[in-house]
Amino acid sequence: MVKKKRNSANPLSQLFGQNGIKVLLGLVATGSFAIAFGQEKIQQLVSMSSTSNSACLDQFYREVPPYLVRESLHKNSFPMCFNGFNVMYSGISKTPLWVAEALTPTRLSQKIPREDNFHEETRVPSEYRALLSDYKSSGYDRGHMAPNADMPNKAAQLDSFSLANMVPQAPKNNQQVWRELEEATRAIVTKQKQDVYVVTGPVYSAKKLKTIGQGVIVPTATYKAIYLPKKGVAGVYYADNTLRDTAPTVKVMSICALEELTGINFFPELTEDQKRNTYRLPLKATQVKANQDIAYLHWDAESQCAADVAEDKILSLQKDFKSSGGSVGETSMASSGNDNNQDALVKQLIEEILQYLLQILK
Repeated sequence: MVKKKRNSANPLSQLFGQNGIKVLLGLVATGSFAIAFGQEKIQQLVSMSSTSNSACLDQFYREVPPYLVRESLHKNSFPMCFNGFNVMYSGISKTPLWVAEALTPTRLSQKIPREDNFHEETRVPSEYRALLSDYKSSGYDRGHMAPNADMPNKAAQLDSFSLANMVPQAPKNNQQVWRELEEATRAIVTKQKQDVYVVTGPVYSAKKLKTIGQGVIVPTATYKAIYLPKKGVAGVYYADNTLRDTAPTVKVMSICALEELTGINFFPELTEDQKRNTYRLPLKATQVKANQDIAYLHWDAESQCAADVAEDKILSLQKDFKSSGGSVGETSMASSGNDNNQDALVKQLIEEILQYLLQILK
């Protein structure tokens, strides 16, 4: 009696055959590759898509962006949505006009080690773009408007080093005074456990303005306007930026006073009464106490508050931020640029996975 030869082949071999096993192993390896090697790129895709919709409006109080009331500010200005903050960029000054961010206790609980990566903003057309070379040997710092320490993740941290988020800042202002004001703002959030809406930017008030590099305008001052919805506290930090070797004195003023200086309605959803109230904002983090309210300072009866913004203009500006997805210029150009970036990233990831798969199958 002839015994049947026992089939000792692997069940996988029976099911798929030798080539099938290679394909299966390749797919498993590809999955591992995508998780390991492609993780950073996948995160980039996620972060890019996260700024391409209405989530962008979360950085504004009641989802309403600051509005440029002064007509001259609209020339060559571009709304830009980033991870963790938004920018109204000016191609005239080659700096932001304002940078808005919403700080919460949850957001600031994320501690991201600083990794400097200053870079030019390629989404800005070249003729309006600030360059790294503009700041080199200029005597001015690349001063963050939305600070790195406010950022909740690496994608936001990288975005914060865009020159679209920078102004030429005097070293004593940037490294000492401004740093302390940023720390004080974060302390309000973390110690008192309340949300703070922040709008930061430059002031150009001198008759003759200085420039560096290829036309980046040096601001005469920098401001930080804040609003605390939980307590109704509002006010502005204002620091001179003309002193190169001396730390400037910080002024605390009303939002109306800043609106008169800049021609910008920083919080269109606040009433004129709210914007005239001025509080004794802390100048250092050590001045912030967990169970001590920020004291009232004065009522500003003299400043000219910015005019109210019509509902249709607000809706139009909201649409600009929502549809641009972080790009600049016309909506079609913005959407196309963002889509092209994502397509290129997907293509690169697929090509790398295929190359890895071919190596497995050899």
